[in-house]
Amino acid sequence: MKILLVCCGFVWAFFCFSQHDKAFVIYNAKGKAVKYKDLKSKSLAGNLVLFGEYHDNPIVHWLQLELTQDAFEQHGANLMLGFEMFEQDQQAVLSRYLNGGFPEKSLKDSLRLWPNYETDYAPLIEFAKANKLPCIADNIQRKYASLMFKKGRSAFDTLSPLILSQMADPFFELDTNLSQYKALGDMASHMPAGSGRSYMVESQAFKDATMAKFIVANLKPTTFFMHYNGAYHSDFYQGIMWYLLKAKPELHITTISTVTQTDINALEKEHLGKADFIICVPEQMTRTH
Repeated sequence: MKILLVCCGFVWAFFCFSQHDKAFVIYNAKGKAVKYKDLKSKSLAGNLVLFGEYHDNPIVHWLQLELTQDAFEQHGANLMLGFEMFEQDQQAVLSRYLNGGFPEKSLKDSLRLWPNYETDYAPLIEFAKANKLPCIADNIQRKYASLMFKKGRSAFDTLSPLILSQMADPFFELDTNLSQYKALGDMASHMPAGSGRSYMVESQAFKDATMAKFIVANLKPTTFFMHYNGAYHSDFYQGIMWYLLKAKPELHITTISTVTQTDINALEKEHLGKADFIICVPEQMTRTH
């Protein structure tokens, strides 16, 4: 029934947009409109896809599932999925669920699932479960990202080796000249004193470095890795991608981003070069939460 309702919702959304305009347009990095088959062909030819989403955008979640299904058709059991939406300490429970260890209700009761899990991420998890595909919970625990935000790197000196093994080295390399981190730094500079503003960039980069760490740790020579993350974590070939290429410069990575515009018939200048492919969705598109 849940799947039927979601499908009906998509049919309704597409019907409404068909009366007026397109529901989305895919652009390449230079702003040329391309077909889904172009995105699919390039994405599946490499080692890894960083699929940058707007967390509440139904079009992008649908395309994530489509590309994941296509990746399985081409790569079969070599396909691996990775999620910003699951944290490293949740890996054991997630793996048990995927292996049939307990019902979905127990998964929901056991983990801190995102509020849009049911509509946006459950389809990916259930697809992985049905096809026996591994899923990697590669994000840092929220409380430790928050600790970095509030107190900085020195706060991690007293943590146990077990806790430290679930994150990137807290003294990770940080390039504050990267435009994404510069923008965060500018934002932090306008925050009230005492609000943790000094460590906003470090906290963001900590997440990026941690996700990259666990992607690399799970890669094998034959692995094709699909990773789902907020667009900011991989836009402009930075964030997660920067750390991935530091660790494994030989990787062939395709990046996908998401943007919204009032008029989607031409990609706005500010979005050029954000990713190999940019999914442009109308601003008035229905949101999942």
